[in-house]
Amino acid sequence: MKAALLTDFHEDFVVDTVPDPQITAPSDVIVRVGAAGFCRTDIHIWDGQFAEMWKAAGTGLPFVCGHENAGWIAEVGPGASHLSVGQPVLLHDLATCGYCHACRAGDDMHCTSSFFPGIDSPGGFAEYVRTNARAVVPLPENLTPVDVAPLSDAGLTAYHAVKKAVPHAVPGSYTVVLGAGGLGHIGIQCLRAMTATEIIVVDRNPAALEHARGWGADHVVASREDRSHVAEVRDLTEGLGANVVIDYVGEGGAERDAVELLAANGVDFLVGYGGTLQVKILEEGLFPETSFVSCIVGPYNELVELVKLTEKGRVELTSTTFPLEGVNDALHALDEGRVIGRGILVPNET
Repeated sequence: MKAALLTDFHEDFVVDTVPDPQITAPSDVIVRVGAAGFCRTDIHIWDGQFAEMWKAAGTGLPFVCGHENAGWIAEVGPGASHLSVGQPVLLHDLATCGYCHACRAGDDMHCTSSFFPGIDSPGGFAEYVRTNARAVVPLPENLTPVDVAPLSDAGLTAYHAVKKAVPHAVPGSYTVVLGAGGLGHIGIQCLRAMTATEIIVVDRNPAALEHARGWGADHVVASREDRSHVAEVRDLTEGLGANVVIDYVGEGGAERDAVELLAANGVDFLVGYGGTLQVKILEEGLFPETSFVSCIVGPYNELVELVKLTEKGRVELTSTTFPLEGVNDALHALDEGRVIGRGILVPNET
């Protein structure tokens, strides 16, 4: 099969032929990839941030990225006979065991015996990908793989954070969304669908801000180098600050903005990463009783819920598609901030 290979950090991907994935366990499923989202995590992999983790895990280059995958079932193991060849499916990021304590508690992301296509095993920047039956979400008739692929990570991560925020984002509250990109544009829609909070979106990309009102934002604020956007947001919150900040950026100063934008007893939901969070414990932590809540993807059942929101038209992806051979166009467009919403590779059209 053809695959986009990361052969060296900071270098363009190479499209080449590699062996097809094989069924190796009864619950394995091989999926013909119809769409693979290009994620900021793929940029972090490309620039070497995962190198030490890979070294410890025995993962190395060349590597097939792509952890936001959807397509059609091509082959199933004997333990996945309830699935049908040709069935359109979305794949949860993690192929989990089903037997450990975390799995039995519905806490998929903390499974102790799993594999993660596109992170620690070959992913979906290829014509085929291997996962298992526990990761497969069948698609309704009105959704195609291209419609939903980024929901498996960007969408689910955004939804997971919003679902945690819902008890705090009550009517009359203010919620600041930092970042209107691949995650943020989904998070804004989820907030609008699930709460009556007043949504303030902050982003440095004017084009993203133009779209944000259509996604459900009540106010949009341009992020500026002089950080005057912090004062502008505080003015919008009557000088008190936001009850909730969902930080879909996590670097470049956004992590600091989040702390300064919170009201007393506010909650900072940490989603994006790459930066370092520094907090004055007394003044910014204890006295205002600030809470910091980490969010990492989400469980299988939340992905099913998100697909249902999408099926009903409450969440819609804004995306740009690229053929597999255009993987480097997608890479550089995302790295340079030229993608609105999500970039999607399309290894197989139908």
